[in-house]
Amino acid sequence: MPAPETRAAAGTRPTVGPAAAADPAVGAALLDALAAAQDAFAALLAEADPAAPVPGCAPWTVTDLALHLGGVHRWAAAMARREDDDGVDPVEPREPEALRAFYREQADVLQDTLRSLGPDAPASTLVGPGPAAFWHRRQLHETLVHLHDLAAAAGAPHPVADPALWVDTVDEVVTVMTPRQVRLGRMAALGRPVRLVADDAGRSWLLGAPADGQPGPADGQPSRAGAWPEAAAGAASPSAPDAAPVTVAGPARALALLLWGRTPADDPALTVTGDRAALAAALAGPLTP
Repeated sequence: MPAPETRAAAGTRPTVGPAAAADPAVGAALLDALAAAQDAFAALLAEADPAAPVPGCAPWTVTDLALHLGGVHRWAAAMARREDDDGVDPVEPREPEALRAFYREQADVLQDTLRSLGPDAPASTLVGPGPAAFWHRRQLHETLVHLHDLAAAAGAPHPVADPALWVDTVDEVVTVMTPRQVRLGRMAALGRPVRLVADDAGRSWLLGAPADGQPGPADGQPSRAGAWPEAAAGAASPSAPDAAPVTVAGPARALALLLWGRTPADDPALTVTGDRAALAAALAGPLTP
């Protein structure tokens, strides 16, 4: 079960990624993308059956999902302010109108908090002290994945298709979430890496690169402002394909949903080449909280 952990200007495609910590314009674009995803979640929530099951989060219902994401927004806002919050999912309100109001309120609290702090404000993050911009990125991807969950429960298409956003969702798993899982002892370091190729964005990564579970750039902080050494971050280098016994290629969104356990490796949008056992072992991680 997942752990706690459109309003953007027409034609604006944010340059997503850790550089948000050093660039206020990028931070604002990430927040605009987050606001768009939050608006889409609120709109779908107003139409969805509150009792409908959520396929990717069994045994949750739509009500449970909305309470979770609203609670995560509240928790992330507290972390950005360096305040204590137990991060426990709220259990109410469950009445549909009150639930929709609760989600909207928590989404607005998160937006107001992050915009008032600014991207460089000191914050508590999942990888220790860092800039508040960490939460611009983390909450955008949290919302995108749960927006997929809500759309699946409602039988609706995902309203966010921008490959740039989904590329960064993949990148966050490879460079932040999975290394953190290893460091916390929630999974073993991958013995056999997996090459990931986003064929709609010209990007590739090596999931399970030697940096996994080690301190340094893979912790979610750039080694210097805006600079991310690809090899250290776990991204594919020119020699990386030879190091991986299996490659998964497809649209960035399908790759992201695979890593978050929302779609299987035999998803028709994905092509798997090589050792499927290595892929199955990696996906069993768990790669994310």
